Amino acid sequence: MSLSVGIVGLPNVGKSTLFNALTNRSVSAENYPFCTIDPSVGVVPVKDKRLDKLHEFSGSDEKTPSVFEFVDIAGLIQGAADGEGLGNEFLENIRGVDALAHVVRTFNDTDVHHVDGSVDPVRDIETITFELIASDLDAVTARLEDLEGAVKTGEKEAETEHELLQDAVDLLDDGRMLNEGDFSQADFAVFRRLGLLSIKPMLFVFNTKSDADDSVLDEAKAYADKHGIHHVVMDAGLEYEMTEMKEGQKDEFRQEHNLNGLHDLIQSGFDLLDLITFFTTGDTETRGWPVKRGATAPQAAGRIHSDFQENFIRAEVINWQTLLEAGSYAQARENGEIRTEGSDYLVQDGDVIEFLHD
Repeated sequence: MSLSVGIVGLPNVGKSTLFNALTNRSVSAENYPFCTIDPSVGVVPVKDKRLDKLHEFSGSDEKTPSVFEFVDIAGLIQGAADGEGLGNEFLENIRGVDALAHVVRTFNDTDVHHVDGSVDPVRDIETITFELIASDLDAVTARLEDLEGAVKTGEKEAETEHELLQDAVDLLDDGRMLNEGDFSQADFAVFRRLGLLSIKPMLFVFNTKSDADDSVLDEAKAYADKHGIHHVVMDAGLEYEMTEMKEGQKDEFRQEHNLNGLHDLIQSGFDLLDLITFFTTGDTETRGWPVKRGATAPQAAGRIHSDFQENFIRAEVINWQTLLEAGSYAQARENGEIRTEGSDYLVQDGDVIEFLHD
């Protein structure tokens, strides 16, 4: 399992700068609309105080955090759904990620050209939204046409899907993304089979600067609140500048400029993917493992090695805080706090697990 958040937005809004800050590595970020034609993928660690405490508790040689992926996707422009500006490639890259971080520019900078000539966050948001909706409308309309014959002959499954897709068309025609609709998990499974884009969970990243017009940012926030979309505010340029500093300088710089946006984005991305963390800990390594919420013990074991899932016997489980309070594994076992769980156990955030397998 490799879950990823795609960084999307118009050209020159700060996507690649943000990606550089997230991954502390350089990808092409020149002031050209299509400088990142091929997406760059970065593995981003999730800071977790629980991991630090378990590492200290076990005296492990190594400490490895949970990670997930951010994908830097080149800027979309109006007409992408019709293939404009390498639009087909960009939409296909979006199709390959699990969630979207939509970067929106809320600052003026005469040195950085805006593709539409002016800064207007709501217009920019709606440009991207329109392209996702247009792409989905094309896909759904084509599928409805394919179903017509089966519907005419009275095939029940075709009739059910046809009715669902007609509801989807109604929503899309209204300018709303499918993730705003009241659909079941079974409905979303149908949408995923069609490769639809507007079903993906999304958050906004409002890229700002200290001298930016507050009213522009307020307008962007109001739009996000109206549509119930989580947002993070950050100065991607300053966040990237900080990554090039020595460790001792970073905390001082962060406090001086009140920089929390990058951490907030990483945690928000983790939450957007609906991930939780379980831990393994011992003399050699303490490690956080990301799994989808609702994962079973065998599925979690498979994150470590596929053989663990295939040959799963049972799991020994204890909450991380309960383990620390016990002071040792031996004491926790004596207290009866280590549980034996079978294949139907749903892993909980913060579980410390030892898997037994053939």
